[in-house]
Amino acid sequence: MTQGPGGEEATSSAEIRLTDAEADQVRAGGYTAALLWHTSGAFTDAVSQGARDAFADLGIEVIAETNASFDAAQQANDVETVMAQSPDIIISLVLDPVSGAEAFRPAVDAGVQLVFLSNVPEGYVQGVDYVGLVTDDLAAMGIAAADLLADALGGEGEVGYIFHDAPYYVTNQRDQAFKAWIEGNYPGMEIVAEQGLADPAAAEEIASGLLTRYPDLDGIYAPWSAGPADGVLAALRAAGASEVAVVTLDLDTNVSLDLVEGGNVVGIAADEAYDLGRTMAVEGAYGLLGKPAPAFVVVPAIAVTADNIVEAYRQSLATDPPQVVLDALG
Repeated sequence: MTQGPGGEEATSSAEIRLTDAEADQVRAGGYTAALLWHTSGAFTDAVSQGARDAFADLGIEVIAETNASFDAAQQANDVETVMAQSPDIIISLVLDPVSGAEAFRPAVDAGVQLVFLSNVPEGYVQGVDYVGLVTDDLAAMGIAAADLLADALGGEGEVGYIFHDAPYYVTNQRDQAFKAWIEGNYPGMEIVAEQGLADPAAAEEIASGLLTRYPDLDGIYAPWSAGPADGVLAALRAAGASEVAVVTLDLDTNVSLDLVEGGNVVGIAADEAYDLGRTMAVEGAYGLLGKPAPAFVVVPAIAVTADNIVEAYRQSLATDPPQVVLDALG
């Protein structure tokens, strides 16, 4: 079961709803919101669009959207800049929980309704300092990746397991769920090699080492797509290992293209990014109404194959796959 960073029990995003009367009350308030993101890209765009659509439905004006480019100092500046506009709601992914605690404190002190994606500032208390935390169903994503690999291998084979070697509950739970599901549900499959990955740039070297030590590998798990899975694919291509199946997590152009072209990638576990944004926006409205929100909310996982990739992109990112992927589908 997916748990929050403090062991919180997960609540489904399907439960985060307003009554008609509550929605009307919010619409009458003339409220504003700001979106403070950690980076840019297809994932962030989808989360943002989900939030914008939900805010529009509630009559809440989005007055600012920022991109910190993975720079915690820039995120602190973004908070300061946005606070000059006095938003009623801020939704954000906190880059550094330690420095973020100080960066977001002016918003807490001003009574802004804060909703966070995946991370929480250190020492913040849910229901007091912030409304709620929203993320993926992490265990379900790991399980989906395990099932996708097992399906591709017919439930049998030797597996190389590359996990994120850093204390981050999001990737840790996804990785651990994959491993536990393989070990507990597929007796014909064996994880013969485990290797931690701290730097995504080291993925190719790690995968090359696995192939050298275990030349009979049938499959490899990469902890996410952009970086780790790219490195794994580069190593497999360099070794001419076209028969080794790869599963990873999160939609990205390179792995999606490899999947539809019949390459090494046999499946991708993804989340419903658009629903992340919708859920965060509605939780912001919870805060305005003084309506208690669950401590930890998760959105569903999606098992992506070449057969459903167009639907999966629309469900996850609220867009079609990149044109190069569509072209490869024919």
